[in-house]
This record gives sequence, structure tokens and C-alpha cells, in this order.
Amino acid sequence: MMSETSWGRRKYRTTNWKAYNAALKVRGDLTIWLDSGLQWLAPPTGKRGRSQTFSDAAIQFCLTIKCLFDLPLRQTLGLVQSLLKMAGLPWAAPDYSTVCRRQKGMDVRVHYRPSRNGLHMRADSTGIKFLGKGEWKTKKHGAERRRQWRKVHLGIDAETLQIRAIVVTTNEVGDAPVAAELLSQIPSHEKLASFTSDGAYDTQDVHEACHYWGAIPIIPPRKGARLRKGLALAHRNEAVRACKRLGRVIWKRRSGYHRRSLVETKMNCFKRLGEKVMARTFERQVADLNIRASILNSFTELGTPQTEAVA
Repeated sequence: MMSETSWGRRKYRTTNWKAYNAALKVRGDLTIWLDSGLQWLAPPTGKRGRSQTFSDAAIQFCLTIKCLFDLPLRQTLGLVQSLLKMAGLPWAAPDYSTVCRRQKGMDVRVHYRPSRNGLHMRADSTGIKFLGKGEWKTKKHGAERRRQWRKVHLGIDAETLQIRAIVVTTNEVGDAPVAAELLSQIPSHEKLASFTSDGAYDTQDVHEACHYWGAIPIIPPRKGARLRKGLALAHRNEAVRACKRLGRVIWKRRSGYHRRSLVETKMNCFKRLGEKVMARTFERQVADLNIRASILNSFTELGTPQTEAVA
């Protein structure tokens, strides 16, 4: 299939349908989440007092099953116990109180595959609904709904398509103030090649953060943008000149800005795991959303579609 014009949208086709189809089937296999080598019980800490019975990996496994099947926590623990029994593992599932308490201060491990030739980060944000204060009245009596949201900021690797950075904030926080925190989650030994995002990130703080981390910002300047002084704003000034000389459409095409659609696709996948969180406290909501990021990275690791442009 040919594009209609030389500057129209390019069309792509998938070249590894057989492998990708097999990867989609494996996503439904429960054994990919349950490993006999998993350290289910917590190791002794050597400190005074009673040590924890279950490891963080065991608690994260229970919460992963909860997010996968969108179950209440008590039903999730019943499913976990049955999975352990069918797998022939002599482990006991933690009780409801233990999982609920440990979720609050849990440090979720989001597994990823490092980028080989420098990390090209694509960033964006989306809103996730949660059951806020007073909304129980809506479910009970049908009263007027009070919408409350958590804002999820994601940074993905354009090469591996995995989530490399995630920040959860309240809905009052904008996109630009979180960019530095997204960049800081990348290990220091891994090179940051570029940072691509929409015009909401066109602020001096974001460009200074990109300059500090050595990433080239690919951010469309705002309409009527002017040149600014400063070494950190050099790439922005080049974008301003290019947009005035060539136009925004040609600049986006030459800079590779259109590949930002990858993060929008990942946002859609993220919301398919649930457009709301049922946890009441902010700390538990953060843990829940981080576990969703870990699930998506595991799915992506199994296989992704390889595409090529159609001439």
C-alpha cells in the first residue's frame, strides 16, 4: 500500500506475524508468573522482633494476579492458593491483612531490558480514575458523581517498547514538572539519547533537565515561540528556527517526532488493564499502577510486532 502524498502518513506492515501470534498466546499462560525458583518466604533479617513471613516477590505475585484478573483482594488470594496447589508447590498464600499492609510501603520491581544503542525515551501522561472521598454515596444512593483522578506519567524505550520510567501524581500536577523525575529513573550507566514529548513539556526546566542528563529534546515549540538564551535551550532554538523556516509538519517528520505515537499506544495498553484503581490510599494506588507497568513489560518481553514501511 502506498501513501497518498509524499508528506502523508506512512503505512507499515507486520513482518513477524507467526512469532507475534505465538507470543500473544503465551500471555495467557499462568506459568510465566509462577516460578518454582521464586523466593516465597522472606529471609531472616537478623534484627530484633518478628521478621516478615512472606517475601516482597510473593506479595508482588499476589498483586500481579489481582491486576491481571481484576479481582477483589480476597478472591485473588483464593486464586493464588489454588494456583500453588495445582503447581504442586508447598507454599501457603498470605492472608488479606498481610497483603493489604505490605502493599502500602511496597517497592515494586519493574523488570526491563536495557537499550543497546542509547535510550530514546517517549513520554506522556494519562488519567486513571479512583474511588474518591464521597463516591461511596454514588454507588449506594445514585448521588452526583465526584470525579477524582490519579495522573500516570510514563516514559518508554522506543527500541524495546518497555516502560522505563513511571511517576504517579495527583491530577493537579502538570506534565512538565515530572520530566526530570522520569529522566532520573534511568540508571547512570545507560546513555540517554533523546527525550520526545508533546508541547506541554516545552518549558525551560524540561530543557535544562534534558541538558543535564545528556538527552536531545524533541519537543515541538509552542506557537509564537521565541529564541531564548542559554546553552540548555540550544536544541529548542534550532526547533524554533526549523518550524519557522520549514513549517511544523516538515520539522516533525525530519525530527522523528511522529514516533511519539508509541507511548500513546502504550497508554492504551496500560488502560486495558483497568481504567481505575480500587485502592483507597495514595501509596497503595502507586503500588497498583507500578505493578501494571511490570505486567506490560513482561508482555512486551514475550514478543512484539516487527514492522517495516511499505514503499
